[in-house]
Amino acid sequence: MPAKDELARRRYERLIDRLESMMLAALRPEYEGYYGQLILGADDLAEMGELKDVRRAAREAGRRLGWKTTTRLVGGRLFALDEREVPERIERLAGDAAAAAMDRFWEESRRRD
Repeated sequence: MPAKDELARRRYERLIDRLESMMLAALRPEYEGYYGQLILGADDLAEMGELKDVRRAAREAGRRLGWKTTTRLVGGRLFALDEREVPERIERLAGDAAAAAMDRFWEESRRRD
């Protein structure tokens, strides 16, 4: 029986490592590690194993990155989110980027009309 426990532990550690890598890849460098999020679809979840284990592994992966991690299941997708308070300068930078994206969208929609 201990061999099975060891195998499960190693599988779980690999899951944490994989999720941490995915979370890190999803970060925007200019936000200095803030506004972290990872969205896993139903196919990803099915491949990764039991939902409770994936959620727990995502929270551990987030802790490794310094996140205050929360997970939410919405419509078959699992969201892992960093809910830390964001410094004001990073918040302004993200707000400016969102406003610029909206401006581009409106500009493009006017050109199509």
